[in-house]
Amino acid sequence: MKRAIDEALKVQNDVPVGAIILKDGEVIALAHNLKEETQDVTAHAEILAIKVAQNKLNSWHLDGCEMFVTLEPCPMCGWAIMQARIKTIYFGSYDSQYGAFSKLELNKIANSPIKIYGGINELECDKLLEDFFMRIR
Repeated sequence: MKRAIDEALKVQNDVPVGAIILKDGEVIALAHNLKEETQDVTAHAEILAIKVAQNKLNSWHLDGCEMFVTLEPCPMCGWAIMQARIKTIYFGSYDSQYGAFSKLELNKIANSPIKIYGGINELECDKLLEDFFMRIR
C-alpha cells in the first residue's frame, strides 16, 4: 500500500488517489488520479492503472493480478476491476457514499470471485483525503 500512497502524493489538483497493480509480486502498473488535469471523467487511478497493466501484458485479461488503491473504488472503477479479472483488491479508505464493494456490493451483484480487503493503512489514506479537502474548502 505504501507504493499506492506514494503515487497518490503525486496528484496535483485532484482527489489524491493512487493505484498499483502487481503480477506475481512485481509492480506492473502505477497511476494516480488525473481527472482534473486531463478533463477526462474516466481518468481515475484505477482505470489508468488497468490500462497500463493491459498494455504491459498485451491483454485485457489481468488474471492473477492484485490491485492496491488508496481509496475504495467507485462503481465505474469497481466494475472495470472485475471485468479485467483482477483477483484481489486491497484498498485503504472506505468510501461510505460510493464504495463499489462496501456500500454497493458490486461483487455480489456480479457474482464475482474477486477477493476484497479494505482498511489497509486506512488512517494514512484517510489523512491524504482529509488534507486535500481541507485545502480546497
